[in-house]
Formats: sequence, structure tokens, C-alpha cells
Amino acid sequence: MNTQDPTAGLFTAVYEADQDAVVRQLRAGASPESVDEDGQTALYLAAMTDDPGVVRLLLAAGAAPDRLSAGTDSPLCGAACGGHTEVVRALLAAGARPDRVEEGGFTALTWAVQRGHAPVVAELLASGADPNRPGPTGEPPLVTAARRGSPGCVRALLVHGARARSEALTEARRWLTVNVEAELRAGLERTHGPGHEYVTHRFPEDGGVTVEVQLLKDGRPSSGNDQQTGHAAMVTLLETSLGIAAPAPELAARALRCGDPDNDDWTESVTALVRRGDEETFRAAAMWCGDRTNPLRQAFGADVLGRLGTEGRRAQDEAAVRPYAAQSVPLLRELARGAEEPPTLRSVVAALGQHQDPTALPEILRHAGHQDTGVRRAVAVALCGLVPASHTEGVARLVALAGDADRDVRNWATTALAVLDTDTPALRDALAALLDDPDPEVVAEAARGLAVRQDPRAIGALERLLAESKPDSAPRTTAEEAIEHIRDDRVRMLLASTLPRRI
Repeated sequence: MNTQDPTAGLFTAVYEADQDAVVRQLRAGASPESVDEDGQTALYLAAMTDDPGVVRLLLAAGAAPDRLSAGTDSPLCGAACGGHTEVVRALLAAGARPDRVEEGGFTALTWAVQRGHAPVVAELLASGADPNRPGPTGEPPLVTAARRGSPGCVRALLVHGARARSEALTEARRWLTVNVEAELRAGLERTHGPGHEYVTHRFPEDGGVTVEVQLLKDGRPSSGNDQQTGHAAMVTLLETSLGIAAPAPELAARALRCGDPDNDDWTESVTALVRRGDEETFRAAAMWCGDRTNPLRQAFGADVLGRLGTEGRRAQDEAAVRPYAAQSVPLLRELARGAEEPPTLRSVVAALGQHQDPTALPEILRHAGHQDTGVRRAVAVALCGLVPASHTEGVARLVALAGDADRDVRNWATTALAVLDTDTPALRDALAALLDDPDPEVVAEAARGLAVRQDPRAIGALERLLAESKPDSAPRTTAEEAIEHIRDDRVRMLLASTLPRRI
């Protein structure tokens, strides 16, 4: 017979992340406000261990979202410090005050900004957290975010009107000159003394790279620190918010500093130049495209030419929306014919696709079989909506890409096939062959293409997708959109009423 005290059983269940056991202990009489021998609340423990299911159960049973654990620690602060976005969302929905102060003067926003947890920062600000409330040292959140190196945190704070922008810009610029790894090591040495071994790790995070330095004792990590490195992106963001226009070569240097077109340092520089949309920027980008000694510089120039003049324009006239298209497309076509390095090809093919100029089809199609996955992916994206139904080679290339080993290539190629303005038995068969693809997003796009063409083979695939896909997932959303194309009222209503199975 189990005679375990319900309170002890509740904490065991929380530690083990066993939601069913949590329910049983609550029903057995455990209070949702239970504390352990150290005064730690069950809710705080669940928040710290990132267990949103248990957090919701405790809140639903009556746990106070703002009660301090052991009289000092806020559940919201604990979740924010750990970057537990779903837990933060659950606590806020239950009434937790976003600016609740815990011991030491910390709020959830202070913790999230210090740790660079951009999604948590966005949730807190959306729920009313004060973007200008200083931390315990009196430092504004925007300056703290600038030091941390998180572009995502800076963006969220700027959107919500954070002040101290000039001070934050000064801090971000300072970090551009700092060796982050050396700075982290120096900080650990100040705490633990010199003469230790260290190991450094780098990993992608928040549109950039985070550097982590760990101090080793007896060959094992004993302490460490980490820092994000998106300071170049933040300089560009803060300059833009202050109306400062950095010279084009300086923006290019910031992008090439990271050498990664997917890095925020790169993309923010591109965006800043694209917004200008002037002749000077066009000439600079054209010059970068012509630099055959530096493929990354060429890629950066192509990224700018692909979007130049499009930001913030709302015009019916395509020439007004893309004022440099007539000059850019010939340059990009020439670059696509001569480029060999994958970074350049990815960018130039993407740029040609953004212009949606049919004259560039030969240059795009010639790279459809490239060995680099990123190039093939760029081709599939570029061809979406660009290939005429009568273009035999283009359709054949899309069919081949729809069988690619990479899921994103298959997805985009399938989408491009689905939106072709034609209905032939061969096209239907090509789409039907994709209904057995292992990726549900590919299946959903193929089913939508068949539904548009009133092909009955779409029905079974849509039924499976609606039953097996999670609510709000991309495959289910696509399937729900596909239903609207089915003309048979009875079939359409049956599909629309299909509920997802418990996943």
C-alpha cells in the first residue's frame, strides 16, 4: 500500500516530470502551493526545469504565479533566466506580472536580456514588461543587450521603444574591437586565478555565434562563461534607429567579418543598404559583384542587388518597386554564368529569383543539378512562380528537384509544381508520386496541387495529414488551405471536420 505523503509525492513527480503523477498527488490532497524542506515551491521547481506541462497543471490547480520561492525567487524570473519560453508564456497567461521584482532587484526581463534569450524577451515585452526599467546596477536593458551580443534582444527592445540607444551603440561598437574568447578567459581568471586549462566551444544562436569558454580542473569543466557575438548586427540596427547612415564599404566589412550569409551581421548590413535604394548603393553592389578575387564579396553584392529598392515601397508599377532591376538583372545573369563558388551561386541565383525575370531562366536552370545543396535549394526557390507551364526544361528540372535528397529542395520544388498554371496528366502524376514522401510538408504541397486540379488522389493524403499533423503545423495549415479547392461539398465538409489525433 502506498502511504507516501502527497506533498513529498508531488515533489517527486515534479522532479521526474511525470504529469500523470502530478495529477494523482494533487487529487490525493497535495497543495499546488506546496514547498519542500528548503521552502522551494513546486511551481518554481517546474519553471526552473522547463516543464510547461507541469507548470500549467500547478497553475490550473491554484498555484499563485507570482509567489516567491523561499521568499526570494520568482518562477517567472527562473524561467526567463533559463530561456524557457513556453513556461514564461504559461506563467504570463496565468497572471504573472512581467515586472515582478525578486531578491536582488532582478526582473524577468533583466535575466532574459543578460542571458540573451530573445524569444523570452519578446514574450515579456509583449505582455507589458517595461523596456526601460534598469537592472540592479542601474543599467538600461538596451545597453545590457548590446553587451551580451544578442541582435534578437536588441530588435525586440527597439520595437517596444527602448531608450539609451546612443549608449547601447557605444557599447556595441566597443565589443567590435574585443576578442570575445580572450575576454571570457580573462573574466574566469579574475575569479579563479591564472594557470588553468580552458576549452572553447562555438555554436550558432540567435542569428550569430555564441562563444563558450570552460575552465578545466582535472580535465573536466568546472566553471565557464559564454557570450554572443552579434555586435556588428547590433551596431547596424542601432545606427538605423538613430538615423545614422554608415558608409557602404563599412557595412560590407561588417558582413564579411562573419563570412556567413545567414548570420545577422550579414543580413542586417544587406537590409540597411537595400533600404537606401539609391544610385550610390547600386554602384557599390555592382562593384562587389565584379570582385572575382572574393566570392563572399560577390555574394554580398548579389544579395543587395536582389532586393535593392524594394524595402518600404508600395507601388503598382514594378519599375518603381524595383528601380534598378533593368541594370541589376544583366549583371546577375553574367555573374551566374561565371561564378563557381557555392556562396556566390547561392546568392546570385536567389537574387535572380527575387527579380522574377523570365529572361534569367537559363542561368537559374543551369545550376539545378549543382552538387551543393544550398545552390539547389536556391534554384528551387527561384523557380517557384517563375517557370511557365510551357517551359519543358523548367518543368522537367522541377520534377527532378522534387526528388532531391534534401527536404527543403523537395518542398520548394513541389510548391513550384503545384502552382504551375496548367493541368496535364503528367503533372498530376508527378504530384501524386510525391504523396508518399517522408516529409509531410512535401506531401501537403503535392496534395494541394492535386486538390486545385480536382484530382481524387488528393483526398486520402489530405485526410491523413489532417488526422496526423499537429494543430497550427505547416502541413496541417497547407492541408486546410487545400480543402477549400475541393468542389464536392460532402467531401470538403468531411475533411474540414477531421480532428488531429492525440500526438
